[in-house]
Amino acid sequence: MPAVNAPSRGPRVAAGAPTTLPWWRRGAIYQVYPRSFADSDGDGVGDLEGLRSRLGYVASLGVEAIWLSPVFPSPMADFGYDVSDYCDIDPTFGTLADFDALVADAHARGLRVVLDWVANHTSDEHPWFRESRSGRDNPRRDWYVWADPAPDGGPPNDWTSAFSAVGPAWTLDEQTGQYYLHSFAPQQPDLNWDNPQVEAAMHETVRFWLDRGVDGLRLDAIIKIAKDPLLRDTAGAPSPYHEDWETVHDRLARLRQVLDDYPDTMMVGELWARDLPRFVTFLTGTGMHLAHNFEFVELPWDAEAYRSFIDRFEAETHSVPDLWPCWFLENHDLPRVASRFDEAGLGPARGRAVLLMLYALRGTPFLYQGQELVLPDALVPPERVVDVDGRDPERAPIPWERPSQAGPGAGFTTGEPWLPLVGDAEGLCVQAQETDPLSSLHLTRRLAALRRGIPALQDGSQRTLPAAAGVLAWLRETDGDRYLAVVSFATVAVPAGLPTDLPDVGRLLLSTSPSSAGGGAGSEATIGLRDLRDLRLAPGEGLLFQL
Repeated sequence: MPAVNAPSRGPRVAAGAPTTLPWWRRGAIYQVYPRSFADSDGDGVGDLEGLRSRLGYVASLGVEAIWLSPVFPSPMADFGYDVSDYCDIDPTFGTLADFDALVADAHARGLRVVLDWVANHTSDEHPWFRESRSGRDNPRRDWYVWADPAPDGGPPNDWTSAFSAVGPAWTLDEQTGQYYLHSFAPQQPDLNWDNPQVEAAMHETVRFWLDRGVDGLRLDAIIKIAKDPLLRDTAGAPSPYHEDWETVHDRLARLRQVLDDYPDTMMVGELWARDLPRFVTFLTGTGMHLAHNFEFVELPWDAEAYRSFIDRFEAETHSVPDLWPCWFLENHDLPRVASRFDEAGLGPARGRAVLLMLYALRGTPFLYQGQELVLPDALVPPERVVDVDGRDPERAPIPWERPSQAGPGAGFTTGEPWLPLVGDAEGLCVQAQETDPLSSLHLTRRLAALRRGIPALQDGSQRTLPAAAGVLAWLRETDGDRYLAVVSFATVAVPAGLPTDLPDVGRLLLSTSPSSAGGGAGSEATIGLRDLRDLRLAPGEGLLFQL
């Protein structure tokens, strides 16, 4: 149960916003990668005090919560996703007192705090694993997944690491003569969730943070906490044996019971389940409130592909009224939209259009730090590469100030940044975008304000519409109020081709194109009426109308 003196989670609803929706449905959740957000001590690495100093900026984005990538003690073989102590803060980021101050300040500003909980594996330097590998008769031997070599002396089966550079998911421990399983790097041994003691111990780590006022969990690699206990080969199997075993649902349901002792908390899963019907079962039978859908993330930049996925998701969930989607296209593991979809130089325009999509689709938007600035990937020369899986470019530090004024650290640090910043930090930094009312930063704030003030954009119904090739259009509606969103995926100007049963005109609330006639990201909702019959969109443009 929660500690008697647990920090109050308190009211955190913006003035005038509907109060009936859970907080995790109302607005966006903003991912902070702490190493790259803000550095308070000049060592070139971001920390909790740096983040705390920038909470005013985060609150200005109109988001509901911040999700922190891991800040636990770690040898940093996978930059925090190799945890050596689940109940403390790594000195790189600060102290438990710093964390408590951050949570208190965030709550005071109306922001919830979600922690990244790494459930599948620990660091090989975690005390549990040190005991486990010390001998076959150690009481914690069965806390991890150990197996004898195959008859030829090689790994026990054909399972491979999620990191292509690693290869087999097994490493031989010479001292005990057995292999241990690591779904990621060899420094990240997998916990054995078939052992009830492991599950109980991990639940205690959750209670530790919820007692400190944390509002929710992001469940890292959660599909991997349940594997075939017989460790059979996956090649040729009808379903994967290395993850998503049938026991996963019961384990997630028991985790939900832990959270239910702490009112108004939530959990969101990282769910690499690309089969949509299977994905939906995680939101109906496990207790997860939200799950990140990687089938959506991996779609090509194609209007029909997006329309088809949205329609399939709606069809799968039509009979489950409480099921709630969430939408994201960037995080610390994925190339940024402005680089990934930079066909014909349209990456920045498409990055702005994606912001409209995230806020106007039915579901919770997830933004990755810097997405509000439409940052591209940074160029990381070979001698600066540090990540085992090539994810450095999207993890580049946030440029807060113009380098011409603040120096090469661009306001992120007074020292040398641990990774290079984006090339155009001068024009893309927060300082530059704050002074430009048509910037992506102001577009993000405008979208957040529209969503906050329009019930239909929060929990209204949704249906896609027929439109011209290369155009995605959908309606949001509640209590007779209707809103139309239109996004161009084309590389040239195109007609919208909207259905004739729509009104002839609509009130334009927002255009993602800074050069749109009469509009722009920073404009108030007074842009005026537009003819929907002859509507044309610039390449990569997104529009939002009130009908």
